[in-house]
Amino acid sequence: MELFYREFGQGSPVLILHGLFGFSDNWQTIAKGLSDQFLVVTPDLRNHGRSPHADKHSYPEMAEDIRQFLEKHWMFSAAVIGHSMGGKVAMQLALTHPEMVDRLVVVDMEPGKAEDNHSSIFRALLDLDLSKMTSRKDIEAYLTDRIPDTGTRQFLLKNVTREDDGRFTWKINLPVLWTHYSDILAGVTGEPYDKPALFIRGSRSDYIKDKDIPLIHSLFPKARVVTIEGAGHWVHADKPNELLQTLKDFLTQ
Repeated sequence: MELFYREFGQGSPVLILHGLFGFSDNWQTIAKGLSDQFLVVTPDLRNHGRSPHADKHSYPEMAEDIRQFLEKHWMFSAAVIGHSMGGKVAMQLALTHPEMVDRLVVVDMEPGKAEDNHSSIFRALLDLDLSKMTSRKDIEAYLTDRIPDTGTRQFLLKNVTREDDGRFTWKINLPVLWTHYSDILAGVTGEPYDKPALFIRGSRSDYIKDKDIPLIHSLFPKARVVTIEGAGHWVHADKPNELLQTLKDFLTQ
């Protein structure tokens, strides 16, 4: 699995893993903000962005992708930051290959089974026949009734690309992601990770609830949970400066 990636800066390696429907570019602002102190690498996970498509999409498989990626690029250990689905990939890597994860940061995701927040989005995207669309305006107009939130629509539209012949296609492997949506919602398992860990949640998000904290501590006994006020699930978009400072404080301890 030859993952596409971007890199910024130099120094000790920091890996940032994006969430569902995302790709490496989503974290460019944070990556550049950390690049004055670190080598920051932002790969596209399988079935996303410019990385290869595959028939499977589980956390053990994605964690293995990242393990191989780190070894191939001579990064035998790194600080790993993951958001949402990428947070679970980061957790799975830490639980199964702790020697490769110096420090763990999970942004707005807990290790247990997640609630279904995306089925309606999947159905809207699967019902969209890109072959009949002649412009991005047409695509957005079609999605407006199904996905009323403008920010969510704009985020999803970044996954539409135009081929040389003018056809619109998906960057994401939409059918496989939908087929394996239960795997994306699944929890992670493994031996407890006994190194520094930071779980960051947005005050306007319910992805990490107070009732989830005991499970976090059972798998990540040295974890701290911090809340960034005014942020929703996309903490890096809502409160980038606050998130960046929180990350710098933790990574330089």
